[in-house]
Amino acid sequence: MGFIKLVIFGFIGLTVIYFSVSLYSRSVRKERLEDEFDTEHPDGGVPGARDTFVSEGLKAYDASVRPKLIGLVYVVPMVVIGAIVYMINAR
Repeated sequence: MGFIKLVIFGFIGLTVIYFSVSLYSRSVRKERLEDEFDTEHPDGGVPGARDTFVSEGLKAYDASVRPKLIGLVYVVPMVVIGAIVYMINAR
């Protein structure tokens, strides 16, 4: 019963961590895109161009490897806990 509680609460905790890291990573990328546009267009550029530039950059970000790597938030702790449980019970 204790192991089931660990799995349930661990999954809930990992989900909170996953969404937090995902939102943080996306916001950092958005900020970098905005700064990049502001550097390239100090006069502000064409109206609406900044939003288009940022949205296209975020689409490219979503298709990249980085958001998929954030999924390791689930995998790594599960592997570590599984290895610990195996080592403890293998004696």
